[in-house]
Amino acid sequence: MGLASHFLVLFVGCLCLTSYKLYREHCKSLHIPRPDLQEYWGPGDASSYQENTQIRSFSVSYGADVLNNLRRKLDNLPLTPPLENAGPFEYGFNSNRLSQIVYYWRTDYLDRWSDRETYLNQFPQFKTQIQGLDMHFIHVRPVNVPVGTQVLPLLLLHGWPSSVREFYDLIALLTGPDMPGEGNFVFEVIAPSIPGYGWSQGSAKVGLGVKKIAVIMKNLMTRLGHQRFYVHGSNWGTFIADLMGTLFQEDIIGKSINWHFPGDPTFHSFEPDYSGMHQCGCSAIGTLASLKTMIASLAPSFFVEERYIPFYYPLGEYWKELVYESGYMHIQATKPDTIGAALVGNPVGLAAYILEKFSTWTNKAFRSLPDGGLERYFTLDALLDNVMIYYLTDSITTSQRLYAEAFSANDLFSGELEHMPTTVPTACAKFRYDVLNTIDWALQGHYVNLIQSNHYEDGGHFPAMQLPETVYRDINQFVRKVEQQKYSSVK
Repeated sequence: MGLASHFLVLFVGCLCLTSYKLYREHCKSLHIPRPDLQEYWGPGDASSYQENTQIRSFSVSYGADVLNNLRRKLDNLPLTPPLENAGPFEYGFNSNRLSQIVYYWRTDYLDRWSDRETYLNQFPQFKTQIQGLDMHFIHVRPVNVPVGTQVLPLLLLHGWPSSVREFYDLIALLTGPDMPGEGNFVFEVIAPSIPGYGWSQGSAKVGLGVKKIAVIMKNLMTRLGHQRFYVHGSNWGTFIADLMGTLFQEDIIGKSINWHFPGDPTFHSFEPDYSGMHQCGCSAIGTLASLKTMIASLAPSFFVEERYIPFYYPLGEYWKELVYESGYMHIQATKPDTIGAALVGNPVGLAAYILEKFSTWTNKAFRSLPDGGLERYFTLDALLDNVMIYYLTDSITTSQRLYAEAFSANDLFSGELEHMPTTVPTACAKFRYDVLNTIDWALQGHYVNLIQSNHYEDGGHFPAMQLPETVYRDINQFVRKVEQQKYSSVK
């Protein structure tokens, strides 16, 4: 054997050893850190803080002076005309369409504001103090529950730029008269405004990221008497739910994950064997999952049914879309207070900034439509309800700070959660036009007990608001499987 051959054998051997070492590093299991359940996020010194555990009723109510001030801000609108030869939403929210929406908002919508308040108050709402913050939440208990029917607590967590308004149609289905449906269970729904959003107080201290919010949500459920419960999340609610399942393994029966942002190894989950996890638009982020995704892209038909390939590939198109749509994230992760100052108290700018996401994140093809496709699935009343929540509470800045906290070194687990595989029953609901979906082969490295993977030919990034009946059926289907599995194991 020649010298060159010896070097080649040595090189290949070193490469194999290095690859094996990296593989072992990425597959090793780690311990779950203990969270601080009492960490204080309110203003001032924590030493003088005395938590008020009272649960107080709350209702949405604003006077005529607030509405008249808003009307004045919506009047005499200075908007720059769109470019003549550009796509309707190619440069952002089309100003012609924005002018139409603002006119509707200032006249028709605000003229019926008492009706909108009644709508927003249709579910019982409350506030309570958790770790120094005044937390708002919707709490709907089932009534006239048949004897022998299980009542399953379900925590719904929204994200940005939505609010609890995202879940109204879903809550009505989950708690409506048609329950318990096919399963011998009904849901008790708790839907909080996450800290800094809507009527929930924002942190006065640096560091309230998703990991810390998970602790607040767990404390809220404990105060309401629920030690174990299901969780369904959307957007940031995805990550909060994921971290809840990581930090409180024995307390989460099942959880729903809406979407993981690619390229960040932070958001993974670890669950006990007896828990269930429900996911929408599942993604698994990490070195091995990314490698599997790229390998499968070379011959996707070997890994995915032919009809579902467009949910995942071509990767180039997905990554191009992510770059195109993620500019807001870079701003909010670095300078949230700057963009917040431009939007707070500015209803027109706020509407453009928020409604653009409900257009392009629902379907990127809507950028070519003069109306942005907004009313293909959503009513203007529903969209403006959500904008009004941000406007009336002046919460846009505090909501955007979550990006800066979540991407800081203090909040990230630095990829550690990638090393925590979960054996819990897992279900994925994958929507065709969501920003990202992940193939089951890549998911199974982390979620090793994937028992349900549904593909839906429609739907984008806000499925609970866009297709509430689909999400309702998907949750029920999965929970029924988990409950039957638990019953069988006991039997």
